[in-house]
Amino acid sequence: MKLPPQATLEQAAALAQALPAAVADGNGVLRIDASDLRSFDSSAIALLMQARRMAQAAGRGFEVAGAPAKLAELARLYGVEELLALRSGTPAA
Repeated sequence: MKLPPQATLEQAAALAQALPAAVADGNGVLRIDASDLRSFDSSAIALLMQARRMAQAAGRGFEVAGAPAKLAELARLYGVEELLALRSGTPAA
């Protein structure tokens, strides 16, 4: 699943609605591509935590690829950086 450039409270509901399909589409690690993410708030962290819970419930692993430094900083602030398995840099295809 690829996150759009903006993931704030305004987009959270629509993004959350896309999660079940993303989890059901495939097996193995659910990889969230955050490389385009530019504008976000704590809603993005909540969305990622929801995606992680859904992936675990489906027996899948979870990671966030291409995480911007500010997203990692926000995850650290909330104490969930390790839970979200954040990876910086360009995600693998």
